[in-house]
Amino acid sequence: MESLSTGTLFIFLGILLLLSAFFSSSETGMMSLNRYRLRHQAKQGNRKAKKVSEMLKRPDKLLGLILLGNNIVNILASAIATVIAIRFWGEGGIFAATLMLTFVVLIFAEVTPKTLAALFPERIAFFAAPVLNLLAGIFYPAVKFINFLSNGLLRLFGVKADEHSGDQLSRDELRSVVNEAGPLIPSRHQTMLLSILDLENVTVDDIMVPRNEIAGIDLNDDIDYIFEQIRTSIHTRLLVFRGDMDQVQGFLHARNFGRVLETENPKPEKLLDYLDPIYYVPEGTPLHTQLMKFQRKRDRIGLVVDEYGDVEGLVTLDDILEEIVGDFTTEMSAINKEVQPQLDGSILVDASITIRDLNRTTKWELPTEGPKTLNGLITEYMETIPQSGTCLRLHGYPLEVLQVKGNLIKSVRIIPSLYKT
Repeated sequence: MESLSTGTLFIFLGILLLLSAFFSSSETGMMSLNRYRLRHQAKQGNRKAKKVSEMLKRPDKLLGLILLGNNIVNILASAIATVIAIRFWGEGGIFAATLMLTFVVLIFAEVTPKTLAALFPERIAFFAAPVLNLLAGIFYPAVKFINFLSNGLLRLFGVKADEHSGDQLSRDELRSVVNEAGPLIPSRHQTMLLSILDLENVTVDDIMVPRNEIAGIDLNDDIDYIFEQIRTSIHTRLLVFRGDMDQVQGFLHARNFGRVLETENPKPEKLLDYLDPIYYVPEGTPLHTQLMKFQRKRDRIGLVVDEYGDVEGLVTLDDILEEIVGDFTTEMSAINKEVQPQLDGSILVDASITIRDLNRTTKWELPTEGPKTLNGLITEYMETIPQSGTCLRLHGYPLEVLQVKGNLIKSVRIIPSLYKT
């Protein structure tokens, strides 16, 4: 090195700083890449993306190569800067050279290239990949030895580099990705994706039609009354039972309505010839499980029963699909007639509404872990059936019980202006 001119040393120093900037930007660019976008590009046949994706499968080898190269050029740059400083200022110039080189490396070979790579990781990574791939072959023994020592040290702490993968996302992380997609995913599609992620946390109990609201035919009723029910039914299936809903016989499908009405010498018992079998659903079944069961059994409706076999409610395939895509209507009044805003700013709510529907419609945050309906939530909170006119603050929401019938709360008024802040 002593035989080289000062000008030549400056040229070598400049080249080493450029190489240092290359390694620094390569490290940041490679590590900052969007792995899912990269994987998509690789599947589309992008050769550069495939090469980068292969290199990122073993980040320990990639980092070993980059850091080996970066340290070699930085040490050489330090040595050359020292020789130049001695030529100009003697032994006393070594300290000044160290400070100057540190500043130059920090600005031109670290901060600036790494910032650039963080802003444009794809461009930097695709540019650097062929060069790094070539260097990987040249420095293979050294990189192999460095990784051997490094991975051995990691194993002392229970970490295995070849088994580690940071590409998997948890449900909450995936939810954050969807929420932060912004204009890349339409808001309605975001809502649908988030609803799919929630299916595992929602059970059939949350969306079922409760027992007291199931439309059905009692075989003990008069045949004329039964026929009137069939003629005026708005449902495609009617539950048929005898005396009590726990004594179910089957479902009468709309396709058989006409055949039943044309029966000669009609008797309630004749309905049994046209019934479809009952499909029972255990209470507490997660929606994603029930959706797969409906698909596998090619069925669309089931009765939810408790551990004793008593009917708790009715769940349909449409109910589950509405949890994903929303109600199959566009008018707000049609979406939820149970929630009626008033001119004075208050809201009249049918107490039979489910907590999930109420939260979805009003953007509230009432708890959904316990009772499934507003009536049940109020009753649990008060530990008694309240009288009409009772006022209370339920989880921060002030409301007034307007109507009570028997042991059920029928309607309540909620005053948004008094919400807790």
